[in-house]
Amino acid sequence: MTHLPKFSAHLRVSSRIFRGLQLVSGIFAVLVIGWLFLQYRGASDRARSQTVLLEENRQTLADLDAQLASASATIEQLMLEDQRVRNDQLEATISAIQKTYKDSVGAYEQLLDLRGDTADTQKIEESLASAIAQLSEQNYGSASATLKTVVSEIKSLQQKLAAAAVAPTPKATVSNDAPSNGYSRQQVQTDIGGFVVSLIAGDLGSTKVIVDTASAGDCGNDCPVLSLSDYVSRNGGYAGVNGSYFCPASYPSCAGKTNTFDLLLMNKDKTYFNSDNNVYSNNPAVIFGGGYIRFVGAASEWGRDTGIDSMLSNYPLLVSGNQVRFNGDGDPKKGSKGNRSFVANKGNTVYIGVVHGATVAESAHALQALGMDNALNLDSGGSTALWSG
Repeated sequence: MTHLPKFSAHLRVSSRIFRGLQLVSGIFAVLVIGWLFLQYRGASDRARSQTVLLEENRQTLADLDAQLASASATIEQLMLEDQRVRNDQLEATISAIQKTYKDSVGAYEQLLDLRGDTADTQKIEESLASAIAQLSEQNYGSASATLKTVVSEIKSLQQKLAAAAVAPTPKATVSNDAPSNGYSRQQVQTDIGGFVVSLIAGDLGSTKVIVDTASAGDCGNDCPVLSLSDYVSRNGGYAGVNGSYFCPASYPSCAGKTNTFDLLLMNKDKTYFNSDNNVYSNNPAVIFGGGYIRFVGAASEWGRDTGIDSMLSNYPLLVSGNQVRFNGDGDPKKGSKGNRSFVANKGNTVYIGVVHGATVAESAHALQALGMDNALNLDSGGSTALWSG
């Protein structure tokens, strides 16, 4: 899931947390417990294992992708023709093309996220294919109308998935008591409804949390990837979760920036990523050190200390001082129902996990109800993954 406007790079990181006798993390970023472990990696290579892995590998919609590329080329050709650019009427046409193309890319990427949630999207894919065909035929009015239907169908399916996730199951006992250690799946009651939460706990007195990356340093495109299980196993960890937002290869808007992320991170090797473009970053961050975890409201507050074990920036900060800090910001991505991963703490216990079928704001309420002192939102949507072994 990404939150930047389409037509710009949507960069995000994948982090995982592990725990055992040691912790590790990963470029893609991953958080590891016990090792607790944070690591970053691409969504295209997330492993499913016998343990908890909350992501299905997304299948590329190849035909739609090719049509989107063709439509994009048409836009570029029109913009290069000086006579058309100078003509007010044609400028308006180009503007309409750009908007419709942007909407189609947005719908396509939402479909990818739904596929990651194992939803049946065939009917919606057919509607989107029709919209893209209309766009390629320069029938912008019809394309726009069809896209509105697609968006409505996507929203309806998201709501159905969210309702299914909330339904109590034998594996989701109703409880607002967070576990003191190990894995738990439970339904949490809040002031705005009930939510199923999968989470893993580790005592920081015996658990080390790290961030691991597949790349040794900054990477601008086609970055290396590892599966979540590989991140955990190569660091001797027992649990992991995907970290910050990243730009998946399957997103058309990520062309030229695949498998990258733009938020600040320091991995287990004391290497800082994206340092130059995060000097004044106001995005929150979580810092892991020997026996402690610290949350800050802005990464710029931290500086570039290498005396810690790892650090990871993402947004938004969900809970601080056991108070909900995020109640929505109008972003439709954050406001849609989906799987929302997080890293949190309650006293000296660290937690990684996923709130199912929730908006980002709803996940904040669920974590507050669990008694978390602090919590930071991590990756979400189709690239959400949690591993425990």
